[in-house]
Amino acid sequence: MRLQPWLLEKPWGRTGLPKRLVGDSQGAVGEIWYAPPAPLDSILTKYLFTSAKLSVQVHPRASFSPTGRGKDECWLVIDAEPGARLATGFREEIGPDAIRQAALDGSIEHLLDWREVAVNEFLYVPAGTVHAMGPGLSIVEVQQNTDITYRLYDYGRDRPLHLDEAIGSAFGSLHPADLRRLIDPARSQMLVQGPYFAVAQVSQSAADEVISQMGGPVQLIPLEGHCELEGERIEAGSSAFASSVNVVDFSGCPRCLLVGLPLRT
Repeated sequence: MRLQPWLLEKPWGRTGLPKRLVGDSQGAVGEIWYAPPAPLDSILTKYLFTSAKLSVQVHPRASFSPTGRGKDECWLVIDAEPGARLATGFREEIGPDAIRQAALDGSIEHLLDWREVAVNEFLYVPAGTVHAMGPGLSIVEVQQNTDITYRLYDYGRDRPLHLDEAIGSAFGSLHPADLRRLIDPARSQMLVQGPYFAVAQVSQSAADEVISQMGGPVQLIPLEGHCELEGERIEAGSSAFASSVNVVDFSGCPRCLLVGLPLRT
């Protein structure tokens, strides 16, 4: 089943994006959402496109969320202009009072661990991780399907901050290095397995590892070429829901992301 895209224009979004992604839209598209049906409706997959800095923000852990659900997410960088950067966590340990003061005076931006990123970098970002993105990035994001964002600093833009909620939710720590890696775009492999979602990359055929760990329904996100799903071509730039990996033909797809539920043991 092909999924309908939902385009969101943002002040930090981009124009001139490929037509296969945005159709005839002339606006500054910042996000494209593909929300799958049940049983994958606890997961949301989106594209992000940045032309300016996003706010310094944090998503709540479950224990600090009004919904009782946190927002873990992961990012795959699919395009990055020279010098494009993102920030995950702080450069050194910092306490709640210092976070608050830095958010109020704007210095929090400079306390974050900013790094230049390249195409094919993959990061897992647990709820509670303070983070930010700079301009010049195209990213595929997979997240728990909740849209609660607490802003700590917004570069003087006229949007509200959420300091009490953000500081209550935030880790004042470094982002673990083992949650960041550069992946081989030509190899079928698991990228994430739980606790809230599973993500795999497939290159023309699904490896046994992927088949065994993505046993249920999956969302397809072709990044190159096309997949075949029950006789329908699912082109790069679109997305679809499949009952199983086994009903998808990946032979025309040099690169496809699969998103599903984590394995239950």
